[in-house]
Amino acid sequence: MKKAIVLLSGGLDSTTVLAIAKKFGFEIYALSFFYGQRHEIEITAATKIAKNFGVKEHKIAKIDLRLFGGSALTDEIAVPKKQGADDEIPVTYVPARNTIFLSFALAYAEVIGAFDIFIGVNAVDYSGYPDCRPDFIAAFEKLADLATAAGVDHKGHFKIHAPLMKMGKKEIIEEGIKLGVDYSQTHSCYDPIEKDEKFYPCQKCDSCRLRMEGFVAAGLCDPLLS
Repeated sequence: MKKAIVLLSGGLDSTTVLAIAKKFGFEIYALSFFYGQRHEIEITAATKIAKNFGVKEHKIAKIDLRLFGGSALTDEIAVPKKQGADDEIPVTYVPARNTIFLSFALAYAEVIGAFDIFIGVNAVDYSGYPDCRPDFIAAFEKLADLATAAGVDHKGHFKIHAPLMKMGKKEIIEEGIKLGVDYSQTHSCYDPIEKDEKFYPCQKCDSCRLRMEGFVAAGLCDPLLS
């Protein structure tokens, strides 16, 4: 079996990507990050999802992007609870986050002899993040071949798979359902509400809004809200 690194946040998109990678027959090595995010409950979700999917290995990298701040997810900035303008980058954007995550994934891939990396970025139903665009993925793929011993020695070509890139949330959810994804295990909220030692979606942040709209469009009930 070919090996693949899957970036797994524990959210709806990354879990669907994990299911897609498994459908393609890859041996899965999941990689999650505790980076100082306020919604760190997603790590608990990612751990459960990785176990249920029977991944070969699940690593959790600890880095602290609170050192730089500059985002509502890592700094003392309120998470917006209303939709902003379509052409503005929201304060929930974490500077260089996907570049950092993919760099870790690239190092992991080179060590285990993998040339396939899966990431759940999306350029349709997304929040305007610059590191979720096709141009970014293409540029990083080129970098991967130039910046690694495996690439320079022509042992293989690194491929950054972004299977959700041109899919809307409705299509993503429908694909996940076909592949048996249990979305009740996922966590999407940027600003979860803690009650009785459990965390519930705020239902107002961008991530919650996009998720809810996707389930409604698919004619389904979000299991986190039922």
